Amino acid sequence: MAWLRTLAFNLVFYALTIAIVLAAPLVALAGPRALRRHAEGWARAQGALARWLLDIHVRIEGEIPHGPFLFAAKHQAMFETLELAWRIGAPVIVMKRELTQIPFWGRAAQRYGSIGIDRAGGADALRAMLREAKEARRAGRAVLIFPEGTRVLPGETPPLRSGFAGLYKALAMPVVPVALDSGPLWPRKGVKHAGTITLRFGTPIPAGLSRAEIEARVHAGINALEPAFSAD
Repeated sequence: MAWLRTLAFNLVFYALTIAIVLAAPLVALAGPRALRRHAEGWARAQGALARWLLDIHVRIEGEIPHGPFLFAAKHQAMFETLELAWRIGAPVIVMKRELTQIPFWGRAAQRYGSIGIDRAGGADALRAMLREAKEARRAGRAVLIFPEGTRVLPGETPPLRSGFAGLYKALAMPVVPVALDSGPLWPRKGVKHAGTITLRFGTPIPAGLSRAEIEARVHAGINALEPAFSAD
């Protein structure tokens, strides 16, 4: 049954996604707020379809602060990109530049406020990311980043990418680490499995810490649900 549930979800969700993405340029004409509500509807639809068709539920642990915070999250599946976007409240999302170059979707992501970063672009790419992130801070929006740089398999705890510390220093915003365990239920390929995904929001970490300290605390925070860390 799991494969049949997965097939049904994929058919419905991706058909809906195509319609939502194609409609995004028209929605954007009504202004940024309308586009953010449009994106939130997409994210909520993913969650609803996951419950109804996959029997996948979400458990929230910790408090989700609102306002200009820097959310640093573990990344195991596509699921949390949308789920965190609406849970946090329309944050600016830092993502790899290739995603912002996808026809239609990429343009919609840019209008939403997503920041595309060229991971091979070095200092120039980092400066461009910082400029756009500072604009988000001035607008009072939260920023969401996956500091490991890409999706990782359950149990993997790679070091944070160097750009995270630069972003933390430049924005001078408190950081909320987010641990999660979506990977076992929502693999990159293959069948999705019923169960509960936990999103654990940690206590905000203040701005102004040294690079070594912020990286250590965020690394521990986003990996709090990994066996190697939760066993400590």
